[in-house]
Amino acid sequence: MAEFDKHWPAFLALVRQPGSTEPLFDFVAGLIGEAIGSKLTTATLFDVPAGRLRRLYTQNAEAYAVGGFKPIPDNKWTATLIGRQEIYTALSLEAIAVDFADWQLIGSLGYESIANLPIVVGGQTIGAFNLLHEAGYYTPARLARVGEVMPFATMAYLAAVFGERTGSQR
Repeated sequence: MAEFDKHWPAFLALVRQPGSTEPLFDFVAGLIGEAIGSKLTTATLFDVPAGRLRRLYTQNAEAYAVGGFKPIPDNKWTATLIGRQEIYTALSLEAIAVDFADWQLIGSLGYESIANLPIVVGGQTIGAFNLLHEAGYYTPARLARVGEVMPFATMAYLAAVFGERTGSQR
């Protein structure tokens, strides 16, 4: 964790800025790239009581636009990520197809491995960072550094939720 301590001053400066949280999520996506690896990162916010989710952040707006709610599916992904609050992985396109309706889009973009990192606050899964990469990429060894980025990831989510609730565009 000490390796990422050097990033706190710059990150906290972004937290203090008014306006869009996109720079915060860009910062966290960069840390994820450095620590774990990701060819495409998005971030999703969950409204579990209402059974819906929406994308807060994307590195590819053409394929994965921000905004718009969609239902939370009832599948292994939900049980793992939201229910057990564990990292969800699928290491092949065939495995992704089991839980993701957009598996063909994922494959068409050249990705065949997925990791979803749960953001847990107050005992509730409030969102996830969603990572895509080549087949077989998200092994336990590669995911071992998730804990290093989670404080940054969680704070980015809290800033986004706080901003929405206060109307300050965060």
